[in-house]
Amino acid sequence: MPNFMQIPPNPRRVEFLAFPDVQLLDVTGPFQVFASANRLFTEAGQSPPYALTVVAAVPGLIASSSGLALVAEALPMPDVALDTLIIAGGMGVNATRRDRALVEWIRCRADVARRVTSVCSGAFLLAATGLLDGRRATTHWSRCAELAAEFPAVRVEDDPIYVNDGAIWTSAGVTAGIDMALALVEADLGRVVATTVARHLVVFAKRPGGQAQFSAGLALAGRDATFDGLHDWMKRNLRGNLAVPALAEQVGMSERSFLRHYRQVTGITPARAVERVRVEAARQALGATGLPVKRIARDCGFGSEETMRRSFMRILAVPPHVYRERFPV
Repeated sequence: MPNFMQIPPNPRRVEFLAFPDVQLLDVTGPFQVFASANRLFTEAGQSPPYALTVVAAVPGLIASSSGLALVAEALPMPDVALDTLIIAGGMGVNATRRDRALVEWIRCRADVARRVTSVCSGAFLLAATGLLDGRRATTHWSRCAELAAEFPAVRVEDDPIYVNDGAIWTSAGVTAGIDMALALVEADLGRVVATTVARHLVVFAKRPGGQAQFSAGLALAGRDATFDGLHDWMKRNLRGNLAVPALAEQVGMSERSFLRHYRQVTGITPARAVERVRVEAARQALGATGLPVKRIARDCGFGSEETMRRSFMRILAVPPHVYRERFPV
């Protein structure tokens, strides 16, 4: 058992905001991380570092989207001392963020909290307060484009497992809330405590790779459908010439105009788009076929295994052979 530092006698208050049709693991995953940290301290004869509570606009039994209910306390007064607010996500988040009184409560609660966080689609509820404006943030990979479109002032990143921007933390989908909670514990209590909790829960202390490795597809999302036809053509011509002159010719633009407009619409350069298209095709081949990696690299237009490996590391943060092991046929 590690020798933990003695913490102040008053534990840090951590509130988990729940609502009807909340994603159960968005609440219970991070909750268990903090609870496990508490257990380490109490077993070492020290005061627990956290005081944990689940709160909701309507207290009592809160039915999660899985059907299992949580018991929630009433929302505290906005000026009650608070260390960390954790906003869960789930199927009910869209209805919940239309509750103006709750959104205002979150905004006021953020004024007294040391930090405010969201798990998964809880980012939509947090964004509704305006607290994410001008900040980096993430959410479940399947809703990143939606979050960016609805809240253009938010700098949405679609790959990180979690993002820390000042006093605001956001995490990717579902189990990513556990990763974020471990990072919060590490920030509070040090790496030894966070690593010990991770070992107890049998999870990575720091998960290898981002959430892009779990997504259904590396979307080339833009504000409109201007280049959808070009993207389809790229997917059909992976082994062909996908240099800027060829792409510009395909859409009937000058190279200079194409480069400018493409980046304005998609947010990335054509070269990065080509790389994403090829990685996505290779990823599907790795997961759905038993073809050798060398053959897949050639078929997807990389030219060599090493080029494909570098692209996988850049976009998915895992090499091709590890991706295939994690997502086998």
